[in-house]
Amino acid sequence: MDVGRSGGFRQFVQDVRAAVTLPVVIGALGYFVDIFDLVLFSMLRVKSLRDLGLTDEEILYWGEWILSVQMVGFLLGGILWGVLGDRLGRRTILFGSILLYSVANLANAMVWDVYSYIVIRFFAGLGLAGELGAAVTLVSEMLPTRLRGYGTMLVATVGLLGAVAAGIFADLLPWRAMYILGGVLGFLLLVGRAKLLESGMFEALVREYRGVRRGDFLALFTSWDRFSRYLRGILIGVPIWYSVAIFIVFAPELAKELGVRGEVDAVWAVMWCYLGVSVGDFLSGTLSQILRSRRYAVLVFLTFLVVMVLVMAFSRGVSVRMFYFLCFLLGVSTGYWAVFITIAAEQFGTNLRATVATSTPNFVRGSASIVTLAFQALRQHFSLVVSGLIIGAVVIPLAYLSVLTLKETFHRDLDFVEDID
Repeated sequence: MDVGRSGGFRQFVQDVRAAVTLPVVIGALGYFVDIFDLVLFSMLRVKSLRDLGLTDEEILYWGEWILSVQMVGFLLGGILWGVLGDRLGRRTILFGSILLYSVANLANAMVWDVYSYIVIRFFAGLGLAGELGAAVTLVSEMLPTRLRGYGTMLVATVGLLGAVAAGIFADLLPWRAMYILGGVLGFLLLVGRAKLLESGMFEALVREYRGVRRGDFLALFTSWDRFSRYLRGILIGVPIWYSVAIFIVFAPELAKELGVRGEVDAVWAVMWCYLGVSVGDFLSGTLSQILRSRRYAVLVFLTFLVVMVLVMAFSRGVSVRMFYFLCFLLGVSTGYWAVFITIAAEQFGTNLRATVATSTPNFVRGSASIVTLAFQALRQHFSLVVSGLIIGAVVIPLAYLSVLTLKETFHRDLDFVEDID
């Protein structure tokens, strides 16, 4: 598509409309609820733990513990749901994951101490891990090749607005009511998913390739070719969570170091960032369709991310409003989330695709823990800004190298099987 030619924009609108199918709509709404719950604890951490009787010092300590345990749930869930998706079907992940995190949400509303909170957030993370990878896999396999990018773009664009909705309602409702709302939304979506069909490619795989190994997670590590494709797929996404983990999560501390005029609220920083990510996902998905290349689209956004990291790091003495605007622009620059997951999914055959598409984003999320630990270690010797730039000087070049060395998959027919010896 060339939007610069006469009728180009009309064709763009027609393609987007054609991509709005039931799998895309259900996937987008599922990811909306997923993101809504994903950011809930970060937004409700202080309010909920204080209501459970913890002091400010205990809130910091136990808050870090709960986030860490939730991340373990993400990592294990990414593997579990991916394997199940390749062995039992894509619909299995979509039903199982949303059922688990909906139940966990309702249980979160009834926690009575910090220990019950930890256990329930683990299961919430376990459930949340399966949502996006399943949606991307199903949409990629059910849409025509020319519409795949639009489909995954719409899933991410709509889904990421869940963080904005969570931020708005977090100021209006009690924290227990917020968890109930998340659970109810999940169950409503579960009813809508009853109409979803299974991927035709997966059904053909089961029917025609009975002897082929499916969902073998360890197979990703038994061949250098498979492992290198898998690792590069992960490294492409690490800068996204690096920038969020440092420049958004620590936005209040960063603002103080930069001398921002006024007090920065972490909730608003997160909201503006995710709003930017939603816009960025729409733009990156559209750009990949215009360029007929996912790799070039990611390279454009990676370069924009470098610019925004530098701008954030050296924006001294700006107003609070300008700082929030920079958070928004940083979010836009990280908006290649859906494109990078699509790249990872398209690198592998139908018998490993769900495993890769589901585990890759969760390993990227898990990289935030490594980034945070490195950041804390560097903070012992350098300022917050310098520490962040040092980490960026490592993860961003690795992402560039990974993009440049992976094969372009925009035109690839996904109806193929990975050869596992």
